[in-house]
This record gives sequence, C-alpha cells and structure tokens, in this order.
Amino acid sequence: MHQPHHLSAILSRHSRAFAPVLDTDLNAGNVCLLDFTAANKLLQQTDLQNTTAFDAAVQQMLQARKATVGVGGYLEDRFIYRRSQHFNAVSQSRNLHLGVDVWIEAGTAVFSPLEGTVHSFADNNNFGDYGPTIILQHQLEGVPFYTLYGHLTSASLQGLQEGQAFAKGAKIAEVGPYPENGNWPPHLHFQVMAAMEGKKGDFPGVATTAEKAKYQSLCPNPNLILQCRHLPL
Repeated sequence: MHQPHHLSAILSRHSRAFAPVLDTDLNAGNVCLLDFTAANKLLQQTDLQNTTAFDAAVQQMLQARKATVGVGGYLEDRFIYRRSQHFNAVSQSRNLHLGVDVWIEAGTAVFSPLEGTVHSFADNNNFGDYGPTIILQHQLEGVPFYTLYGHLTSASLQGLQEGQAFAKGAKIAEVGPYPENGNWPPHLHFQVMAAMEGKKGDFPGVATTAEKAKYQSLCPNPNLILQCRHLPL
C-alpha cells in the first residue's frame, strides 16, 4: 500500500497534466479568496440555517471584492458547520474543511481533470450535506487516487454507472442550486483522496481539529489540481 503523503508529490510532478475542473477561469480577475472562519463578521450575523440568507451573504462577500467567483477553504477552520446537526452528532464538532470550495453560479459545468472512472456516487441529502456527489478514480505513476465533487444537480447522477469511464476534460456534472445541492449557496466542493477507506458515494469533507494530521495526509491540497493563483499550493 502506498503512503498517502506521496500523492502530493505525484500531483506536483504532473501539474501540467490536468484539465480545468470548472467551466470558468479560476485565475481570472473576477475570482477572489473568501473567508469562512469565525473572523468573518458578516457570516457571524447571518442566519446560516436560512440558505437564502446565507446565499445573500456570499453574494455580498463577492460584491465587496468586485468578484463573481469565490474560492477557498482547504484546511480552513470554519464555524459555519454549526448550522447543521449532520456535522455535530459527535462530541467534538467537525470544523476543519478538507476540500476547496468554488462559489459559483448553479448550472456551471464540471469536468474531469484527468482520465478516470466513476468510483461511486450518491445523493447525500441531509441538510448541509453534499447533496448529489460523484467520486472519480484516477491513476498517476501507477498510484490510484480519487476526486470528489459535491453539491451537484440531481440530474448529474442520472444514468451514471460505477466503472463508467470519463476522458480528461469530459463534462461529468453541473453545480447544483439549493435546496437540491444539500441546501447550500451554489458551489462546488472539490476534494482529493489518496484512499476511500471502504466508503462509497461519500467521504468526510470536514474533520475535527484532532484529526488534522490524518486527513491532511489522506486528502492533499486540491489546488495541486485546480492550480488557482488565488489559493495557496
């Protein structure tokens, strides 16, 4: 079994191999970094259980930066998951975000960054969960790894089959609107996993602070694939 931390090095070596994940230029001037930590006063004052109000706050954050697309979130310590019992059913609340979020209009096309096959998919329809989710399996240097796409349209799952092949750059889905996307302001949750640990159609996108070392190794920085200049590598 390969070591998960080797995956970051492999992804770095193949930085030119990836196709864009979204039908938009994440290096453009209309893209900005968004903050979802407790330091964000606007979100502190927003009723996050009201998705319409939450969406309005995201739009306000973008407008303040003269942007139309927001990015961020990898290993960000977020308070926003308190909106959902789904993340807080355990004694220690989950707050550490393991993917990158791209806050963008519903209906935006999502593409496979590399040749791959459908590992699994599901509609994780708890309030505040991923909603429709697709997980692809890829391989580089003989090492398998996985990419997860959360908060999609319900239609994105129709006709999908496990093992179905997608070419690099092929459209796999669309960003979903709320409430069908797990009841979130429209965005894509994009995550990379070195191993699925027996899971199908779902994988933790948020961890407790105590689990940081484990998940940082298991889930390398998605920006190694996205290569967005607004995000740290």
